[in-house]
Amino acid sequence: MISIKVPPLGESIVEATIARWVKREGDTVAQGDTIVELETDKITVEVPALKAGTLVKRLHQEGDVVKVDDELGQIDETATAPAAKPAAAPAPAAVSAPAPAPAAASSAPAVAAAPTRASPAARRVAEDAGIDLATVSGRGRGGMVTKSDVIESHGDGAAAQATRTAPSAPVASPAPAPRPTTPSAESQGRETRERMTTRRKRIAENLVQAQHATAHLTTFNEVDMSAVIGVRERLKERVEKQHGVKLTFMPFFSRAAAMALNAYPVVNAQIDGDSIIYKHYVNLGIAVASDQGLVVPVIKDADRMGMIEFSRALSAVAGRAREGKLTMDDLTAGTFTITNGGVFGSLVSTPILNYPQVGILGLHKIQDRPIAIGGAVVIRPMMYIALSYDHRLVDGQQAVLFLVRVKELMEDPAAMLID
Repeated sequence: MISIKVPPLGESIVEATIARWVKREGDTVAQGDTIVELETDKITVEVPALKAGTLVKRLHQEGDVVKVDDELGQIDETATAPAAKPAAAPAPAAVSAPAPAPAAASSAPAVAAAPTRASPAARRVAEDAGIDLATVSGRGRGGMVTKSDVIESHGDGAAAQATRTAPSAPVASPAPAPRPTTPSAESQGRETRERMTTRRKRIAENLVQAQHATAHLTTFNEVDMSAVIGVRERLKERVEKQHGVKLTFMPFFSRAAAMALNAYPVVNAQIDGDSIIYKHYVNLGIAVASDQGLVVPVIKDADRMGMIEFSRALSAVAGRAREGKLTMDDLTAGTFTITNGGVFGSLVSTPILNYPQVGILGLHKIQDRPIAIGGAVVIRPMMYIALSYDHRLVDGQQAVLFLVRVKELMEDPAAMLID
């Protein structure tokens, strides 16, 4: 009998929540098959079968909290797959009622096809939407079918199911949040209660810690986005054709933030007891909302990247996020964070620090507004930007000047080429 145990979960993580059992008791499993998915505060961990056999026992239920090295279940490696039962002979059709025309799928050969390789998230969406994975073309690594492949192949039905499946990682290129699916009063009563996931609990704890452990303050400015919009419109088609990446606004803000952090390094520093640690590099976290809560993938050494290289790195981490394949390395060692509430329509917000970082830049919706330029009122695409900072370390003057520097660079993108 082989024990299935909770594997090491990463830096300082000692417990996880059982998100979903992929296999049922009695299922035959091959070596490497995913048996169960665990959710931590940062990532989803797939626990595979170390050897082939039959899953004979599941020791915990979905939603249970387990610790590293806890036993999850048992596989009997000596058990063989049960012989396939012969198909029952079809019942004779009534003479007076002609049999319906066979569905297209019924013309397939009666031999078992090789199982389609698909990510757990893709299987969840397909199962909930009643989609045959064999009909979906996989564009993941090695031809694996991904969640986005299922949604794109089968449109709104799969997309609707995807909003209800958990726990795939969020898109790293943030998209509008799915509408929550509220149970009907008839089926669920006036109230429902569900256990907090491990991730949600950790998010809550971290946010409270950030508020209690720092002298939290926010300053604001606004950016005329006309120049950046013009540059992006001129270059986005060429960039996508030549480099295979989409040119969004995030690489511009990344470059501007990195240059402003170079000018005001205290915003990129960290308090450690009675010491200040100055970071001579920028590991830039991009805060992303997901069905399961906030996640912050980190682009390492973002200050050393050009916009194309940053776009490529962001696209890569977005792909891992879509597949639920973010690693601990993707989510640790950040020095500064950018969060973009504008994709959801937020006009102004006060972002909370990603503790122990001392600065976070909040981006918001681009909105045409009247402003005064040279004594005349004109309409320009404007964005409010916010810097939340730890006032224990960052003085108000440094915070304001940092934000002004970001504004200047975004309003004159050519200045980002001079470093």
